[in-house]
Amino acid sequence: MGENTKELGQSIQQARNIAGLTQQELCQKTGLSYSTLAKIERGAIKTPSVFTVFKIATVLDISIDELLGAVVDSDYGVHKSKMTSKNGVSFVYFDVNGCLVRFFHTAFGQLAADTGLTSDVVESAFWHYNDAVCRGEITMSEFNKKFSNKLGVDTFDWTQYYMSAIERIDDMYALVEWAASRYRVGLLTNIMPGFIEAMVKAQVLPDVAYDSVVDSTQVKAIKPETEIYRLAEVRSGVDPSSILFVDDSRTNLMAAERRGWKVLWFDVSRPEESSRKIRKTLD
Repeated sequence: MGENTKELGQSIQQARNIAGLTQQELCQKTGLSYSTLAKIERGAIKTPSVFTVFKIATVLDISIDELLGAVVDSDYGVHKSKMTSKNGVSFVYFDVNGCLVRFFHTAFGQLAADTGLTSDVVESAFWHYNDAVCRGEITMSEFNKKFSNKLGVDTFDWTQYYMSAIERIDDMYALVEWAASRYRVGLLTNIMPGFIEAMVKAQVLPDVAYDSVVDSTQVKAIKPETEIYRLAEVRSGVDPSSILFVDDSRTNLMAAERRGWKVLWFDVSRPEESSRKIRKTLD
């Protein structure tokens, strides 16, 4: 592990130099302390959290896969000794929106009230650009501009509407914490830039040691596209048949099932029942 840790530090240092940033400048942009970054680059911190690596990759405008390189297989999942369920599950991926958090109706309703439009008009305009921003094809600033132009209103900050509207699903929050103590776990989500980190900081998402975070904006692919599942498999470090995927979209689940994953549909209208079903599958 020591050699791979050193490789990660060297990879970060190289990417930072290519980006033309000093350690101090990267610290300012990521919010990391200078001592933490210095320790990571020289390999003194053996396995920085997935969120730390994600934050660095985002600032350096490099994919997390490129940054981790060969390290991903040895330090981020494969050799962590945890349980395998009776049905062969050793890695669990969770969706975020509609599975771990709720947001849509409240956010659309508030934006509709602020703009004098109806919720259905706001939601319809939203979906025109959601895939593009989640795939990393446009920035949040570009999304806000396109979204507001489509509505015919002054530009606004969708991140603020989203963050003020989301509600954590307590049953799933507890389930993720429980699962993380027993199995390797990860997030596999179509999400906008910076939202995962913001939700963890706001304690809307569990702050557990995720073994993999497959953020659509980082991998430049969205569910149900084949590429995002392929990358999730690589990062899990296990056979596809050992992965359990929990999502509220049947389309996304079917795409995973075709790759040999085990899947469970999450019914956001019945979170307690759904979380019990997931726990029973893993017990």
